Amino acid sequence: MSSVLITGASQGIGRAIAVELAGRGHRVIATARRPETLADLPVAQRLRLDVTDQESVDRAVREAGEIDVLVSNAGETVRAPLESVPLAEVERLFQVNTLGALRVAQAVLPAMRERGAGRLVFVSSIQGRMVLPMIGPYGASKWALEALAETLAIETGHFGVRVSVVQPGAVSSGGGERARVHLGENDPYTPLYEALPALRGELVTPEDVAATVAATIEQPEPPLRVPAGAPAERALRARKEAPEDEPFLLAEIDW
Repeated sequence: MSSVLITGASQGIGRAIAVELAGRGHRVIATARRPETLADLPVAQRLRLDVTDQESVDRAVREAGEIDVLVSNAGETVRAPLESVPLAEVERLFQVNTLGALRVAQAVLPAMRERGAGRLVFVSSIQGRMVLPMIGPYGASKWALEALAETLAIETGHFGVRVSVVQPGAVSSGGGERARVHLGENDPYTPLYEALPALRGELVTPEDVAATVAATIEQPEPPLRVPAGAPAERALRARKEAPEDEPFLLAEIDW
């Protein structure tokens, strides 16, 4: 079994991945900004790791010991129109979702490269290949993440490192409900925000995503991109088949 370090394991998808992998016999190192939130997880190690803090990342990777697999899951989102979203919020999402993922990958890659083996699994989103209104900053951070992941697949494949991007659609993890919302009083974009549930489509559970991540890790030759669940497969297929010369949405907007 593999030694797997998971970022953002305190709740939602990350917690479900930790439980799933531990149940399959993997040695799981669960990490979070507040390690006390990991106390009830059945894992080998619980470490503090803030993906936006280089010192925190370096310390956690040292304390974890040998890491066969990195599951880069830590992420945040926001709800706001691009016309008025605070740029500080966009920067925050890129710091966590994109640069944070790269920071941890950089920390684990030298040892993987020297061993000639390793796995990087990035939890992305269907929004890494398409956009949804009012969630544009999150989507942009995931598009950037997928560019980094694909580049890493090319650069590190020669050294025996395999890279995969897991792409869920809407997940019943509570992340959307916890998201900061930036809408003013009588905001003209409020009807679009209220239409989001229909635009996001069918929900899957964190456990569904965790099972996809585990299956990806256990594949000898995993694909680069892995949709997590039937709704994600349908959405990504529709995006692939749609014309590239006009914006694409999963559903019509009624606002």
